[in-house]
Amino acid sequence: MNNVYYGKLIFELSKEGRCGYSLPENECADYKMQALPANLMRAEAPALPEVDELTVVRHYTNMSNNNFGVDTGFYPLGSCTMKYNPKINEDMAAHPDFTGLHPLQPMGTVDGALEVYYNLQMSLAELAGMSEFTLNPFAGAHGELTGLMIIRSYHMSRGDEKRTKIIVPDSAHGTNPASAAVCGLNVVVVKSRPDGTVDVEDLKPLLDDTIAGMMMTNPNTLGIFEHNIAEIAKLVHEAGGLMYYDGANLNPMLGKVRPGDIGFDVMHINLHKTFSTPHGGGGPGSGPVGVRAGLEQFLPNPRVMKDDMDHFYVENNDKSLGFISGFLGNFAVMMRAYTYILTLGYNNIKNVGPLATLNANYIKESLKDCYELPIGGVCKHEFVFDGLKDKSTGVTTLDVAKRLLDYGFHSPTIYFPLLFHEALMIEPTENESKETLDGFIEVMKTIAREAKEDPEMVKSAPHNTPVRRLDDTQAALHPIVTYRELQAEAL
Repeated sequence: MNNVYYGKLIFELSKEGRCGYSLPENECADYKMQALPANLMRAEAPALPEVDELTVVRHYTNMSNNNFGVDTGFYPLGSCTMKYNPKINEDMAAHPDFTGLHPLQPMGTVDGALEVYYNLQMSLAELAGMSEFTLNPFAGAHGELTGLMIIRSYHMSRGDEKRTKIIVPDSAHGTNPASAAVCGLNVVVVKSRPDGTVDVEDLKPLLDDTIAGMMMTNPNTLGIFEHNIAEIAKLVHEAGGLMYYDGANLNPMLGKVRPGDIGFDVMHINLHKTFSTPHGGGGPGSGPVGVRAGLEQFLPNPRVMKDDMDHFYVENNDKSLGFISGFLGNFAVMMRAYTYILTLGYNNIKNVGPLATLNANYIKESLKDCYELPIGGVCKHEFVFDGLKDKSTGVTTLDVAKRLLDYGFHSPTIYFPLLFHEALMIEPTENESKETLDGFIEVMKTIAREAKEDPEMVKSAPHNTPVRRLDDTQAALHPIVTYRELQAEAL
């Protein structure tokens, strides 16, 4: 590309003495600002680039054009990180009457925001089949930890302190055992059957009076609905444990199945997934936690409540597990979710799960002749291939992912779950059109054909991106985070 700005760092565009703009002299010269303590002052000015405003604008505009976003193309990992966020959600979240609020304002001045909190809590409770929700957790894993703390608080309140174990399937998200460990619980792993579902016979011997509960994602990480869920819940409850629902895969259930109706006692929702705030790159997030009737008192403080006069207020409960975050969570994400629910309405939200499931099965059935499908049958919102069907080419799942970039598609999730060596997880959402899915299917077939005819071309992909294939290990172990270090590296 014949562009002086293309591919350059802002430091490489710097020219000594050049400035973007000049500020007028201080008209308040007599005003003396309090000096910073000497130990906080720099010994010398920071080595910042010296560039004019137009160069800055062009540089960052060019960089933004190199980014892949859900507004520019198809993410085959949609329900995990990149579900489409309708623009009306952004408008509502950015409304100045909300963005201008401060969490330390008197409660009487934020009645509208509290009403949003309360109505969203009630909406999520209805959609999930739970009694009440807290919106305080800041992310899905934070919600997991909060839910497990509720389970522990429940057992402790009954004097049942020996229940210190949590059962987790071997197909679970990695955050499940991590959250359990942070909560002080010991993880007990239950095996999966060949079809990817929990092995009930392996579960039965694990159940005793030391089990606090069981964590499950349904549909599971392979996109398979746990058809034995009623029996599993019955067994755990009979052993005195509680059922925890990991809401990471709620998208295909939305409007069709409520976790509370199939035996779950506590759950979290990845609000930034199922309810439309894409969080690729690490944020923003929100992980509301819901509980069945009888567990409400253990929800974290503070709780948003409504009195008989339809006034909203914040309450702190002595029986609560305590505070798990500052204030009331990530309001902007909640505003997007609330707008999403209101926009779809009662009738249309029923279509979310079925359409996500339809899209996933359409892709799966269209590609199973080219890619290895270890578990057949109907999936839900996602499914997993085990690499190319023809293993003789030597083309790996990573190679397929890199080649997709040349065709303008983002990669699906790869090498997860760990149950398959060449795992390639594909998860469209309900938003994607048949035309978009057909285009992706055709490219995936083309790459499978290329792997047979010219495997080296696929192995050396991508070819058309600003940056070619990187050494991911080297980048993680020895990151170059400053321009000076980059200069030294070049020398």
